[in-house]
Amino acid sequence: MKQLINYWKSSGTIKDERLLKAFSAVPRELIVKDGFGKEAYIDHPLPIGKGQTISQPTTVMIMTDALELKDGQKVLEIGAGSGWQAAIIGKVIGPKGKVITTEIIPELAEFAKENLKKAGISNVEVLNYDGSQGYEEEAPFQRIIITAACPEIPKPLVEQLDDDGILIAPVGPKFFGQDMIKLKKTKAGIKESSLGSFIFVPLKGKHGY
Repeated sequence: MKQLINYWKSSGTIKDERLLKAFSAVPRELIVKDGFGKEAYIDHPLPIGKGQTISQPTTVMIMTDALELKDGQKVLEIGAGSGWQAAIIGKVIGPKGKVITTEIIPELAEFAKENLKKAGISNVEVLNYDGSQGYEEEAPFQRIIITAACPEIPKPLVEQLDDDGILIAPVGPKFFGQDMIKLKKTKAGIKESSLGSFIFVPLKGKHGY
C-alpha cells in the first residue's frame, strides 16, 4: 500500500490527500477474491468471477480523482464489481454523501454488498440493476462514473447528471482499449476531455455491448 501511495505522490499522479486517505482506509486485501490477497497491492487488475475484474489501483485512483468529489455529493456508479471503488468514493464524500452503485450480475452485486459491509462502509447502496439506463428514482446526480467500456456515453446518464456535474467513462471498441472521457455538464453545454487510453471489460445492459 505505502509503495503505491509513494509512487502516486512522487509522480504527481494523485495529489488529493483526501483520496489518498480514502485509499488507505479501504483495505483492498479484504475485497479481492480469496487466493489473491498477496496480490492486493500489485498495480494490476484481478479477477472477481463471472468474467469481471477489480481494476488496478492506479486506474481506480485516476478515475476517482477526475470526479473532483466534494463532501456530501450524490454519486452514481455503473458497475459495482467488487465494491472497492464505490467504497473509496463513499469515504471521500463523507457520511453526508451517498453512492448508488449498480451491478447487473446478481452474484457480483452480493459480493459488493458483502465487501462494503466488511469495510464498514454505510453510505453506499448496491443495486442489482442495469445501470446503463441510469437510475431515475434518485436523479439528478452530481457525479457519475462508469467502470466498463461503453460504445458511447449512454444518453440517459447525461440527462440524469446535474448541472455542473461530472461524468467519467471509458469509451471505445469492445476489446481493443478505450479513451477515458471526462464529461462536464454546464449550462452552456457539454464539454469533454480525454484522460488517456485504458482497457476495461465491456459494459452490459441496454446501452452497453
